[in-house]
Amino acid sequence: MFSKTCEYGIRAAIIIASESYQDNRIGLKEIAKKIDSPEAFTAKILQILSKNNIINSIKGVGGGFEIPKETMNQIKLIQIVSAIDGDRVFTGCGLGLSHCSEIHPCPVHDKFKEIRNELADMLENTNLEELAMGIKSGDTFLRY
Repeated sequence: MFSKTCEYGIRAAIIIASESYQDNRIGLKEIAKKIDSPEAFTAKILQILSKNNIINSIKGVGGGFEIPKETMNQIKLIQIVSAIDGDRVFTGCGLGLSHCSEIHPCPVHDKFKEIRNELADMLENTNLEELAMGIKSGDTFLRY
């Protein structure tokens, strides 16, 4: 459903949030390693997240990426998805057709619309703090 870029962006934001929760900043190399992504690609993703005020980029000695603890519960997954993938996951055709609508639906239109609405609800109601807490507690994982 999400682009690879978006998947990596969500992973990176969760890693940054979990480190920030412990008052740590994390660097590009470590993020790339933890999300199993090339550094240059990760840098572009982090730039998008930073420009969209999802993460903070601190330059210089002791710098890195962080998310203030007080804003983690306000950052919803939908913000990350919208910043990276736009609204295509909410408006696009389930089969990838260029012309699909209520008037001229594709074969999976109605079923996909239900899934898309549930996805939107989940993304709007899931924040980075709860995802970071799952990583921190060991209840959830980003790597096997």
